[in-house]
Amino acid sequence: MLSIDFFKAPIYKERVYFIDGNIDMSKVCPLTGKKVLYGNLVSHANNKTKRRFMPNLQNVSFLSESLGTQLRIRLSTGAVRSVEKNGGIDAYLLKASTDVLSAKFRKIRKVIAGKTSK
Repeated sequence: MLSIDFFKAPIYKERVYFIDGNIDMSKVCPLTGKKVLYGNLVSHANNKTKRRFMPNLQNVSFLSESLGTQLRIRLSTGAVRSVEKNGGIDAYLLKASTDVLSAKFRKIRKVIAGKTSK
């Protein structure tokens, strides 16, 4: 069962919206689906060794106007730019298709859609 917990933030003195109680530390962006890619490291002598291409994931926090809280998320830098371009996390989640979003963000999207329709 997915639970969304609220915790006190000592710096901001307001409620912070954590997803599952902490920031997800997997190597996958929950909004864009970017994940680790595998390939070869090729030397000048054309020796090939396996390597991993990591997504550029950053811990960010967005203020959700409809929830009235902060969302602390680990996103790729491309997703951060897309969220800011679309006018915030609420607008981005409402515009995004549910196929791309993770299960946690589909649930948050449903909560935001319910609060904005009222």
